[in-house]
Amino acid sequence: MIADDSVLLREGLARLLAEAGLEVCALTGDADSLVEAVDAEKPDVAVIDIRMPPTYTHEGARAATDLRVRHPDLGILLLSQSLESRYAAGLARQSPRGFGYLLKDRVVDVSTLTDAVTRVAGGGTVLDPDVVAYLLGRRSTRDNLAILSDRERQVLALMAQGRSNTAICRHLTLTPKTIESHISSILTKLDLPPQPEDHRRVLAVLAFLNP
Repeated sequence: MIADDSVLLREGLARLLAEAGLEVCALTGDADSLVEAVDAEKPDVAVIDIRMPPTYTHEGARAATDLRVRHPDLGILLLSQSLESRYAAGLARQSPRGFGYLLKDRVVDVSTLTDAVTRVAGGGTVLDPDVVAYLLGRRSTRDNLAILSDRERQVLALMAQGRSNTAICRHLTLTPKTIESHISSILTKLDLPPQPEDHRRVLAVLAFLNP
């Protein structure tokens, strides 16, 4: 089964998998329906987008963590537009069997997608090379800055100017949701997980100004 809030992406993945001879038993667009579908359909593998409604942060990854407890034999393949570590690292460490994590730009290659699903279904582990390097903490702050996209660097530069999300939206002519997504990706790539005593936005700006 496939869980992704993008209708186009989940339909496209379903078609690719079906053409490769794999049966897709359910398509869902949020974490709650994902859990319900797994309970009802008992799939071999759940392909899950890390970010889903309502906050588009870690709903998919949290649901995957819960599903691992409810269905220990379920293969889980996480997909993400950018590097995420909070829940994926825990799953990779605690339950590597039947677990995979790929960046979405990898799955445009049909063979990569089908191979990952097949290996996860068989109890194997599939990790994107960039994910492995990130989870192992091999990147310095300067390296992390280097892997920011051009748009992410634009957003971070505007953050360094003290601009609010609203002001950044106006300057770049982007939606608030898009800006929030870029900022979340920036904080993740700079390895700045949520900490009660730290202001991650300030730390990100400091990294940008003094790498």
